[in-house]
Amino acid sequence: MTDSRGSSTSLRRLRGWLFDFYPSGSGKMTVWVIAENGERVKLQDRFRPKIYVSGTISDLHVLEELLLTCESVAGWRYVEKYADFMENKRSKVLELTVTDCGHVHRLISQLLRFKECQRLSFHNVDVPIVQAYLYNRNIFPLAFAEATALNSRLSYTLLDSVEDVDYRLPPLRVMSLQAEVAAERAVHSFNDPIGSITLKWDGGSETFGQGDEDERILRMVEAVRQKDPDIILTERGDAFLFPYLAHRALVNHVLDKLLLGRDDVPLEAEKRRGKTFFSYGRVYYRASTHRLYGRIHVDEANTFIYSACGLDGLIEVSRTCRVPLHKAARASIGSIMSSLQLYQATRDNILIPWKRREREALKSARDLLVADRGGFIFEPKLGIHDDVAEVDFSSMYPTLMANKNISAETVLCKCCTKSKIRVPELEYNVCEKRDAIVPRTLRMILGKRDAYKRLRDETEDAEWRRVYDRRQNALKWILVTCFGYLGYRNARFGKVDAHIAICAFARDALLKTAHLAEEKGFEVVHGIVDSLWLKKRQASPKEYAELCEAVHKHVGVQLKVEGRYRWIVFLPSRTHPEVPVLNRYYGVFESGEIKMRGIEAVKTDTPRFISCAQQEMIKVLAEATSSTAFLEKIPESIEVLRGYAEKLKRGDLDVEDLIIAKRLSTHPDSYTHDVFQAIAAKQLVKEGMEASAGQTVRYLITDAGNKRPNKRVKAAELIDADTHFDAEEYLNMLILAATDILSPFEYTEELLKDRVVYGEKQAALKPFLKAK
Repeated sequence: MTDSRGSSTSLRRLRGWLFDFYPSGSGKMTVWVIAENGERVKLQDRFRPKIYVSGTISDLHVLEELLLTCESVAGWRYVEKYADFMENKRSKVLELTVTDCGHVHRLISQLLRFKECQRLSFHNVDVPIVQAYLYNRNIFPLAFAEATALNSRLSYTLLDSVEDVDYRLPPLRVMSLQAEVAAERAVHSFNDPIGSITLKWDGGSETFGQGDEDERILRMVEAVRQKDPDIILTERGDAFLFPYLAHRALVNHVLDKLLLGRDDVPLEAEKRRGKTFFSYGRVYYRASTHRLYGRIHVDEANTFIYSACGLDGLIEVSRTCRVPLHKAARASIGSIMSSLQLYQATRDNILIPWKRREREALKSARDLLVADRGGFIFEPKLGIHDDVAEVDFSSMYPTLMANKNISAETVLCKCCTKSKIRVPELEYNVCEKRDAIVPRTLRMILGKRDAYKRLRDETEDAEWRRVYDRRQNALKWILVTCFGYLGYRNARFGKVDAHIAICAFARDALLKTAHLAEEKGFEVVHGIVDSLWLKKRQASPKEYAELCEAVHKHVGVQLKVEGRYRWIVFLPSRTHPEVPVLNRYYGVFESGEIKMRGIEAVKTDTPRFISCAQQEMIKVLAEATSSTAFLEKIPESIEVLRGYAEKLKRGDLDVEDLIIAKRLSTHPDSYTHDVFQAIAAKQLVKEGMEASAGQTVRYLITDAGNKRPNKRVKAAELIDADTHFDAEEYLNMLILAATDILSPFEYTEELLKDRVVYGEKQAALKPFLKAK
């Protein structure tokens, strides 16, 4: 056993937090522990992954003969496991112990060359190696435990539980790393020298901007070693900063000394391409990971959980779902959530299918018509409403999945064809004999989230209130994902029929709730999937409480009042003014809080200038306490609009406020039309930058109607003091944003334009570009 400096130690037992894990050498796993005394200790454990093979006994015997000459297999034996999670019975399978995690896929490729092996089914093949280790040892990241070393093996005694909500954490040391590039061009490249490197930590910072480039790099490395952070934060560290620093170190012949982790592994100089993927109707891009061994690198531009829920949320999902911190910082919510299902399957002796998905049951045309309906909606009643309250189901879909035992192996099971649990409308049977994988994982998350919300509401400590809220919010994203994953094509334990079943239960719950509300005198003015907007003149809090209690008793899902509105406005379609849009509205709660959905102010691709204008208009309207007062406030809000139009005319604004950010849906060269984001992306490519589907491109509109596409916009990175913006185009966007929120009150684009005084078409940026 060695400590963080590599020196020998006689330590045999260590109490602390399990911090980082990664394979190292043949059949070994490195584990970093933050000890109770604050020391960071490196341990090593012998670990060989196991895969499983199922099939007929005769085919398995043939496989045994082949394994006799296979160097990648350390041994094998027969065990009894649930080879098919859809069947509630064990079968005899062959367990193979692989000599090293890096040999698993090579072994499978070799075996599949033999005809006899092509009839066999392989399991647990592509479980990520570190997660397989965590499942096997029944531990989790940042678990407080006692580690015991004996004969090159580690054993663990857990001193806390993954279900705990008041767990202790070590005082983590966090550092941010930034670098300035010394370049004359707007677009930076790896050939540009380092201007300066800055490290920041709690209570201090240090900048390395003097001396030769190699000296700056080495002084930065030494400062990192001395401060010894656990977590290093970067901005675009995966996409640019780390490969850039590695390239500059290579050029200066110090790459072997660029050690930012605790292990002696330098950064890689090779720049790797990221990954483009499609999820929920959108294209995303994720830069390739740059790993620090013994520390955790969090790229704030390449993480969802950290951005949404901070370090508290990241730690929570990492612990709960048994995903290493560095992976949890980058992985999709679906991947993180599926890890919990894989762990549950492992503990239950259920083998994890490889490249397999349960087929959808055959359906008649009528069954398809009934089944393929998604969530239920009540179209919003256009215009402004008083006396409206919004009621929401708390984690509706995951709660129904847990309560109704909905999972791939339970819906339309063969063992309970006469089950009393029936899917509404479809009459699918649901298993009554098995407690399925998905519901079991959900119950723990639901329980923890409820506990966090309760602790958040009860504590008087502001810091702990923030921590509890971030933790419950992180778990909310896991719960949001679990439903969609049932129907996802790559889900290990998914099945379309299970996805359809939960939609049917949800539709039934919303309909029953609407009927109960109407029986108690409420009018449903809008409803979508798991939320209802109810209207009743001067309804008391007691009436809402009684409704929520009745719904909970009748439906089995907790219903809560999100808030009561002073007024709320439901908006129509832009192209069809008589047609309501499900998720486009704005309103103000009795508390004064404004809620907006589907309008420019909350869209990520809206220029900040337009977003601020719309928000300020709504803030003026929010001063009204009723629909009558709202109408009286409209002229005042139009004055806000006029003020923003005057800013455009004078050029009294920062260029950053006009930048538009759009995600590329495909490679820039694959666009059939010259859309603005494709033009801007091609400009960047010409300057030496990479552009892939899923990446976000930022640009300024310079002359929207120009016949030459390259003159219509300019990429944000290429803007200079001579760049002009198309004031008329931005005015049109401004007027359209105002029309969106005022259209129910007969304010058209033409009418608003008439009320807004505007002059010259173009305005130069030069006088008001802010100094960098």
